[in-house]
Amino acid sequence: MTISSDDTNGRQRLVQWDDPMATAQAAFRMSGLAFLQAMQRREVPGPPIAHLIGFDIAEVEAGRVVFTTEPAEYHYNPVGAIHGGLGATLLDSALACAILTMLPAGVGSTTIELHINYVRPLSVQTGKIFATGEVIHSGRTIATAQGRITDAAGKLYAHATTTCLILRPEGGG
Repeated sequence: MTISSDDTNGRQRLVQWDDPMATAQAAFRMSGLAFLQAMQRREVPGPPIAHLIGFDIAEVEAGRVVFTTEPAEYHYNPVGAIHGGLGATLLDSALACAILTMLPAGVGSTTIELHINYVRPLSVQTGKIFATGEVIHSGRTIATAQGRITDAAGKLYAHATTTCLILRPEGGG
């Protein structure tokens, strides 16, 4: 759970999260699609990074995931723009999770390459944004995906591609 507040003493933010190992264990007991659907329904806790940055799963289906967040002051960099790391984290998460929806129980993946193009800056005035990831290829050892960050009107802010290594248990199919 994430709690944000703006009080009379200045801006502050309290971030709370659940045990990430419990979530990780659940991930390996279910198919990737079932796991992310359970997370969307709040049957499985979200990862600490989602609470820290403030994003959530809006949509999940086989080969496609959409995360949402609303850029906030705590996302700003020193020059008064939303830090590019917000977009990178959202896209890395959406792309990797889109790939995860294609994997059976006990199989995971890890990002081995992420390429992002930022086409316009995000700000608090941007409002709600959507990071959409879609699988391009899901093979035995390598998967690729593409994604976009858009606002509610569909305006493009960034686009990306990823390559992920599929992690199978020793001797696993």
